[in-house]
Amino acid sequence: MLDFITHYHPAQDPPFRNLSDAPEDALPAILEGLAARRLSGSKRVFGRRYMPFRRQTEAKLKRLFMEAGGRPQREAPHYFILGGSEWFANLYPDTKSVRLPLSALNPATTSFTYPDSAVSMRLGPDFGLPVDPVRPYHEKVFRLGELEGVLEQFGLPKDEPDEDAYADYHLKEFERYIEVQVWSDDPVAAWLS
Repeated sequence: MLDFITHYHPAQDPPFRNLSDAPEDALPAILEGLAARRLSGSKRVFGRRYMPFRRQTEAKLKRLFMEAGGRPQREAPHYFILGGSEWFANLYPDTKSVRLPLSALNPATTSFTYPDSAVSMRLGPDFGLPVDPVRPYHEKVFRLGELEGVLEQFGLPKDEPDEDAYADYHLKEFERYIEVQVWSDDPVAAWLS
């Protein structure tokens, strides 16, 4: 079983800069800057609907985590991927990463979704995005102690690169990795300014 998680970020930015933590009045300029990075090779998509979609996804994610017994200390989590993801690492032309062992995580403040929470929470159609076919692990937030059972039942998503891996990825079926949400600053305190 995988025993670590990875947070990927553009090399030009420090890790754990969460858009959900940004002041509301700063968001338009931040999102415009992120969208402009596509001209220099970034493959991330940040459209005008990105923040409302993200906020609703995070609200549902947090509610389900709390219903499952989780105790979040943040409004929005720090995002990681179980193990690593070649696909995610190549979203940026120059990527850095932070890797943490699972043993560094507090089960009370750690959750995961299968796959990415934006897919798993199934709110895409509300924002004009297609929805993946319903799978038994969608609309569920799992606790860290459930990881082994989920992997035994469903295996790992396929993180295989393909020729059109990034072309309109936000409009395609998306089952590439397991996302881990850390709802506390404690495990990443050394990287926060």
